[in-house]
Amino acid sequence: MSKSSLRILYLTSCWPGGASFGGQLRALHIGRALQQMGQVTVAVVSSDGATPELTTSTAAEFAVDPAIRVNPQPNQGILQRLRWAFDPHFLNVHGCVANPEDRSRLLRRFKEFDLVWVLNSRTPNILNEWDWPGAVLDLDDVPSMYQRSLWQNGSGWREKWKAGVQMQLLRRRERFWRKRFSVLSVCSEADRQYLGGGPRIHVIPNGFERPAREPRRQPADPPRLGFIGLYSYAPNREGTEWFIRSCWNEIKQQVPDARLRLVGKDTDGQFKPQAPDVDALGYVADPAAEIATWSAMIVPVLHGAGTRVKIADAFSRKCPVISTQLGAFGYEVQTGRELMLADQPADFVNACVALLRDRAAATAMADRAYAAFLEKWTWDAIAPRVWAAAEDCLRLRRAVERDLNHR
Repeated sequence: MSKSSLRILYLTSCWPGGASFGGQLRALHIGRALQQMGQVTVAVVSSDGATPELTTSTAAEFAVDPAIRVNPQPNQGILQRLRWAFDPHFLNVHGCVANPEDRSRLLRRFKEFDLVWVLNSRTPNILNEWDWPGAVLDLDDVPSMYQRSLWQNGSGWREKWKAGVQMQLLRRRERFWRKRFSVLSVCSEADRQYLGGGPRIHVIPNGFERPAREPRRQPADPPRLGFIGLYSYAPNREGTEWFIRSCWNEIKQQVPDARLRLVGKDTDGQFKPQAPDVDALGYVADPAAEIATWSAMIVPVLHGAGTRVKIADAFSRKCPVISTQLGAFGYEVQTGRELMLADQPADFVNACVALLRDRAAATAMADRAYAAFLEKWTWDAIAPRVWAAAEDCLRLRRAVERDLNHR
């Protein structure tokens, strides 16, 4: 797509030039796709500090506005809690709000832009702004879907009951997204249908950068299973703890010299697993060489929302994958074709052991996943979907402006 004079304001909750994790990767690559349409100005709405390193790395690719500081403002008293539950126009649903001066400065700038793109549903609420005409809301996850997964897979009736109530309250709020924004985008067709479908909801899947050359794997001996992800994020940590508690000992009985490698921020922190033959490596800036030594990647996610970037990450590196159904949510895949799917501990164990023992079958499966990745989940393949959502929003905005001029 040829670059035009389009002016785009891109609101995110994380720095596109920051340390790599799922949300950062989506922020970066959506921004790059928009940059092919016009001039992108990034404004970060976050409680994380705007360090010189983050600002400089982001400014290497985009124009950067001053960050919008976020202050805690917990809801207190029965009235505010009732408003949170039943008043969809009450926007302090996260217990924090944008700094008033920063908010006013940002809102004044809206008229300077042709398109506003907002990443995730927290951002517009933290800015305490209800109406977003001429804007795209890009949902990296749907909050009520997270609660639905807890309602379905919670460990006890109290957790399930609480999640069920939260799910219904959040769904009520989510019904208003179409009124607040011109266009919505989600990560999967399943999310699109969950929100009611229709032409104003676009599917922009998560993906991963296409490698410069075809990956070459060198599985280690003794064999390794690996996990990658932010360990302070509860679904990552709880899923890995489930795997270690429910699957790892049985795998070790069948493949005694196997090791489990954990990569990601906080894997070596306070929640570091204390289990035999588990190596917690912490944050690794470039994990390519490490992942190339794994016999397979595990994605034992038991609850969450959206789609896992780590699936596309593994496919891009020709690393075989064993995942729960939820871990692979949103990807058009079949067990035994691109990856192995298992939800019960015994099935997860069997899938891991099978791939550890049969490297030829694991390699053939990873090759099929790599071919699917090149077709559907590189950011180059995804970029036209970003452009389509942006152009749809611009078309709707122009139609509204024409109607107003004819009155």
